[in-house]
Amino acid sequence: MDQRLEELKQWLATLPWLGRFDIAPASADASFRRYFRVSRADGGTLIAMDAPPEHEDCAPFIDVTQRLEHAALRVPHIHARNDAAGFLLLDDLGATDYLRRLSPESADSLYGAAIDALHRLQNAETAGLPDYDEALLTAELTLFTDWFLDRHLGIRLDAARQVTIATVFRHLIDNALAQPRVFVHRDYHSRNLMVGDDGEPGIIDYQDAVRGPISYDLVSLLRDCYIAWPEARVEGWMRAFTDEAVARGRMTATEAARFPRWFDLMGVQRHLKAIGIFARLNHRDGKPGYLGDIPRTLDYVLRVGARHDETRPLTELLRTLGVAERVAP
Repeated sequence: MDQRLEELKQWLATLPWLGRFDIAPASADASFRRYFRVSRADGGTLIAMDAPPEHEDCAPFIDVTQRLEHAALRVPHIHARNDAAGFLLLDDLGATDYLRRLSPESADSLYGAAIDALHRLQNAETAGLPDYDEALLTAELTLFTDWFLDRHLGIRLDAARQVTIATVFRHLIDNALAQPRVFVHRDYHSRNLMVGDDGEPGIIDYQDAVRGPISYDLVSLLRDCYIAWPEARVEGWMRAFTDEAVARGRMTATEAARFPRWFDLMGVQRHLKAIGIFARLNHRDGKPGYLGDIPRTLDYVLRVGARHDETRPLTELLRTLGVAERVAP
């Protein structure tokens, strides 16, 4: 990876308009991508993305950036690119994400801005995007059984329990497929929203965007794997979203009435997937830092899943297996 950094510096040096610069690590994410802050002599900063081509494809990021810019959203504009090497030079949206600023006092303002941006995001162009279809939903749910229950906890399910889980998974997939289809970021949460000086959130990490269920990004935002809120506040923000979605013609009043159930079951699907990913990051990729987010994420599954007939058998099974106690901090 040090060789990659040297190659990145050499590429940046070929950009005559950039001038003299310093480069320092900015962040990394759960993939093979790395980010570096490029400081210019004039005091300005940019972000250089290092996406090794053998592991990452920059094309989806470039495509989705253009779609979101067209939708008048704040995303990192691409100033230069080297597709063959897997390097991009982007706007710097700052170092302060929502997670660092969220508090009981700031949440209404920050989430209000994020929900307003989400309405515009959901209207972004979806032609040519992958579809959040049954195959993808199924593959995501399988992460929970394969990487969390089996690999992480060593739980081997007998035939009857496999049927129980498969039946619940079927309900979750049907719920997702029944919803209106919109542009879906897939990771619209507090670590991927940057605080802007004018209140407009900066949006990052959107390269996995798909055409999918209308509730998905909202549940990512409001039932965040990294921060939890009292249910009454979540319900208030959800109602504000549905009222505006109806006013904008993106949902009917009948669909808005169904939305709380869509939201709950979509959240169970997302959180099962997230738990599986957190376990996989530990065991496959050597990144144990996400294990600490499993208890919060599992708590959503147990609490919300117990409210609905479709998901209650799963929550009962997980309680019987003592899963929460086995991951408690």
